[in-house]
Amino acid sequence: MGRKKQDIKVKVVCDAREKAKIANGVPARKNLILDIYNSTPDKSVLTSEWLEREIDQRLSPEKYMTEKKGQTFFEAFDEFLNKHKLSDVRKNNFRSVFRTLQRYEIYESRINYKSFELSFGTVTAETLREIEDFLKNEHVYFKEYPDIYDLMPEARTPQKRGQNTVHDILTKIRTLFLWAVNEGKTSNNPFKNYSIGECVYGTPFYITIAERNQIYSTDLSHRPQLAVQRDIFVFQCMIGCRVGDFYKMTLSNIINEAVEYIPRKTKDGHPVTVRVPLNDTANGILQRYEKSRGKDSRLFPFTSEQKYNESIKEIFRLCGIDRIVTVINPTTREEEKRPVCEIASSHLARRCFVGNLYKQVKDPNLVGALSGHKEGSKAFARYRDIDEDMKEELVRMLE
Repeated sequence: MGRKKQDIKVKVVCDAREKAKIANGVPARKNLILDIYNSTPDKSVLTSEWLEREIDQRLSPEKYMTEKKGQTFFEAFDEFLNKHKLSDVRKNNFRSVFRTLQRYEIYESRINYKSFELSFGTVTAETLREIEDFLKNEHVYFKEYPDIYDLMPEARTPQKRGQNTVHDILTKIRTLFLWAVNEGKTSNNPFKNYSIGECVYGTPFYITIAERNQIYSTDLSHRPQLAVQRDIFVFQCMIGCRVGDFYKMTLSNIINEAVEYIPRKTKDGHPVTVRVPLNDTANGILQRYEKSRGKDSRLFPFTSEQKYNESIKEIFRLCGIDRIVTVINPTTREEEKRPVCEIASSHLARRCFVGNLYKQVKDPNLVGALSGHKEGSKAFARYRDIDEDMKEELVRMLE
């Protein structure tokens, strides 16, 4: 006689809230599926897998949110260039630093065989020392890793940088970090534990008024294009502005027989209008090019700054301005003796203006008002040592 089979029933205990949740969940899920169905114009995509994913996406949207990536170092650098008040020249200089740091990033990845990215939060004083080494030796690394430069379409063949140039680049990187800290992009300032060395400059040399007049009076009719650049150089000697400001000048800058302009170096901070009266020589040069001016009304037929500097060296050579001057080699930082015609440039026109004025009036504030130098300018302070005659004259005052 077999045993009677017994059914065992298990009673599931569930509180009222859980029962209500289950009861309400079924119609809610039906409504959700209907909503998905009605909002899908292309019914051909309706599969069980697709529907399951759509339901999950509606119920747990946080799982499908694209993770927002933080701003990269170079994206922030771009923002700095677009938002920070910079003159065109300074913006181009920062662009050059931008590309240099891109090459440094590729270089680090290349030598360490792993991906490397600059970040405001992770750059340390040690990183800055490595960047400094890269800046000093990039011309060597270019030969060792030429493939780096194949990845950079704008990269030029790097030349050996002098210490002053390296310090200038590091100063620009520091400016970028200070901006990032002020903007709340980082609290990291690696420059707190890193010191940028001082730039070393020699006593500025300048051409005398007699040498300037010799340049202006030399017959260059056999080199007509060079004669034009000579006139431009002499005019710059008469007004003493930086070449960047000079090249932007038009007839609108000539006001009541004087040149008026706002130096680009003051535009970013406290704009100052500089007014320099024109003497007879300067007015004569202006009138000579009156008929040849184009629609843009630029004062003169300017070439590129590079060609202008090359022309100045050739002009000095042809005019016999070849005396020996003492300069600081930017790479070795040692003194050198060089013929002035080998190192002449557009900046020598500014030095001619400032040096000869300072020799005459010995008042830095008055000269600064004509040259656009800021009060207390380090660059202007170097002119205090420029003339032996001035020193002798001052000493004689003690007799």
